[in-house]
Amino acid sequence: MRRKLRINGHSHLLPYPEQIPQFMKDKGIFWVDKDRKFMLQKDWSRPVTDSSFFLNEKLEWMERNKIDHAVVLNLSQLYGNGLRVEEMKKALRFQNDFNAQVQHDNPSKFTCGFVVHPGFVRGALWEIERCVEELGMQLLCLPTHYMDTIGTWRCIFDEENEPIFEMASKYNLAVEVHPYDGEKFIKLENTAWRFHLIWMLAQCADAYHFLTLNGYADKFPNMRTCFAHGGQLAQINLGRRIQGFDGRPDLFEGKVHPRKSVGHKNIFFDTLVHDTGSLKLVVENQSSKQVVMGLDDPYPLGEMESESQSSYPGKILDLAKERKILTAEECDQIWEDNVLQWLYGEDEESKAKMVKRILGE
Repeated sequence: MRRKLRINGHSHLLPYPEQIPQFMKDKGIFWVDKDRKFMLQKDWSRPVTDSSFFLNEKLEWMERNKIDHAVVLNLSQLYGNGLRVEEMKKALRFQNDFNAQVQHDNPSKFTCGFVVHPGFVRGALWEIERCVEELGMQLLCLPTHYMDTIGTWRCIFDEENEPIFEMASKYNLAVEVHPYDGEKFIKLENTAWRFHLIWMLAQCADAYHFLTLNGYADKFPNMRTCFAHGGQLAQINLGRRIQGFDGRPDLFEGKVHPRKSVGHKNIFFDTLVHDTGSLKLVVENQSSKQVVMGLDDPYPLGEMESESQSSYPGKILDLAKERKILTAEECDQIWEDNVLQWLYGEDEESKAKMVKRILGE
């Protein structure tokens, strides 16, 4: 019997500074300084907190932590919100081509996602087609919220975006929903990291609210959606949403009851919730089958090696085993089977190919 694989379902990768086209820096869209110390945008910078933000260092980090394969999402800074259309197209295309190249050059190590801008649905459909048909990509990355063409912020699961979900279902795509840009539409001062620590989780809960109310998990049966960071506030918020739906049916005409989506086979959540109490709630609400491993490496809010937190990649599952929240078998499934299920659904042939690819067979 072969060993179980350790697949990380939520990872990020920065291009090396020299891989980023000059126009990205000229327009202030996104770049990395030549010393690889900061990622930057116009009026924004963030320290590069770990060398494994970059490809070769990431491969070493994976080797050291016995991680067989990683699902690389797009960079949140490249959702393209608020950019002029042509700049947005070029920036997103750069991100998608970069991720496609990483996947193409390292097929045993990486499955990479591609991103589209929902504010321009027709263009988004063309880009999905290009990424799937020409670049061989199977994971669509979407923001929880985006800015439409008239500058209004909307939830990704707006009915206007149904053509995107229809195409995702047609191509049997996995979808990752990830929060960002909260400070652009939540009118609060950006202090004490509040948008990453609190509002990102609220953004995930909001997106989950509309995915379930619109019944999209059933309406688009071959699209499987995973929520970043365990959809953490969506878990504790379930009772309130159910009571709201039952108590004010006049506000939910034509919508689907929240209960219908709980534990749905097409809705997944990653493990990146930082404590076993939260993980227990995800497992009790959704069942362990809907949970995938997510390290969010190499960000400081990811599950990284950290002395101050006595942390390491995979710690939360080890603790969950110790505390009888999960069995050893369930943990193995979260590392492998559930990630493959999210990525490929009922396509057993693709799952088997993926396993062979990872094992180098």
